[in-house]
Amino acid sequence: MTTTISALDVFLLRGPEIDRPHWVSHFIVPTANEILVRLTTSDGVEGFGLATSYTNAQPIVDVFKNGIADLIIGESPLAPERLYEKLFALTSTRYATERGWGREALVRISSAIDVACWDIMGKMAGLPLYQMFGGYRDEVPCYVTCAYYRDGKDLAELRDEMQKLKAQGHLGFKAKVGGMSLKEDIKRLEVIREVIGFDKDLMVDVNRAWDLETATEAVKLLAPLKPRWLEEPLRWADDRRQLKLLSQRTNIPLSGGESELTMYGCRAMLEEQAIQILQFDVTMFGGFTEGRKMAAMCELHHVEVTPHHDCFIHAPLVASTPAGCFVEAFTDPERDPLQAELFENPPTITDGWLTLNRDPGLGLTLNEDTVRKYGTRIL
Repeated sequence: MTTTISALDVFLLRGPEIDRPHWVSHFIVPTANEILVRLTTSDGVEGFGLATSYTNAQPIVDVFKNGIADLIIGESPLAPERLYEKLFALTSTRYATERGWGREALVRISSAIDVACWDIMGKMAGLPLYQMFGGYRDEVPCYVTCAYYRDGKDLAELRDEMQKLKAQGHLGFKAKVGGMSLKEDIKRLEVIREVIGFDKDLMVDVNRAWDLETATEAVKLLAPLKPRWLEEPLRWADDRRQLKLLSQRTNIPLSGGESELTMYGCRAMLEEQAIQILQFDVTMFGGFTEGRKMAAMCELHHVEVTPHHDCFIHAPLVASTPAGCFVEAFTDPERDPLQAELFENPPTITDGWLTLNRDPGLGLTLNEDTVRKYGTRIL
């Protein structure tokens, strides 16, 4: 009997609004805004996937409510390449246009479905995904993202934040910049480096806030602070070409990729030979089907794989390849309640390392109380 997808359950997961939201250079980061997809097979095996959105998730919700499940039910979860191609191809069809299915929403949905299929594949094979993907190792380095802008946050509060994180045992710290003047941001980074010392990694994330002139000045000022990398330093409009120009003006490794919509955009970044770290996100585009291809491209181009967000989802992919570098963690439950609460058995993070679970598939068990707490059923 052929295994098929027999049921589809979808929830919108939203974190609570907080009095002092977390800002990056030019937008507020939601505490949680993810689509949870659960697939059940004709054999009774269940897998789940997530789609992350920093913009309004309603267009994704609308696609689910307007019939896309009919194109998924009955398909084989054991052929994720074929199903991903089917769903991604909708972005160029009249069928999708007539139903008001937007391109970005379809990309997000195809990613969540793909992750769920691979979860099912691992469970049916009895293997954790990091082994199915290559099994290079079973633990990966992780860093904590921190130093967000918040209303009224001064250098004293920043210092307290960093001392708390250092005491937790983190070995890598990624700080947000770009929302203040360059002079003010350098002062903030100097405080961070003073607290964590030079024996730990400091990453700097601009979230595409600087023009090329500002970035050129910034890399000179950043050099004494010895950042591990400089992330998305340039504005979106011509960032690939400008990253190439910036890379010729600094020895600081540059990173990017999370803001791309497809793996083809990531390929173009590699072809420019401007970045040393690629930060795609399989919950935003590509799923594991395309994520594995991006990881392979990185290995061939001598570029490190450090995906954006969702460390527990990305850990199997990073662990599977010699190109794997870091996963990104959010250990403040106010900033990311889902990392803190969504799973009954989250992998352990100790002394800067995440140790993967050995359970099959993603190796993660959803906490049903958390799904009810933050989730709204949409299908």
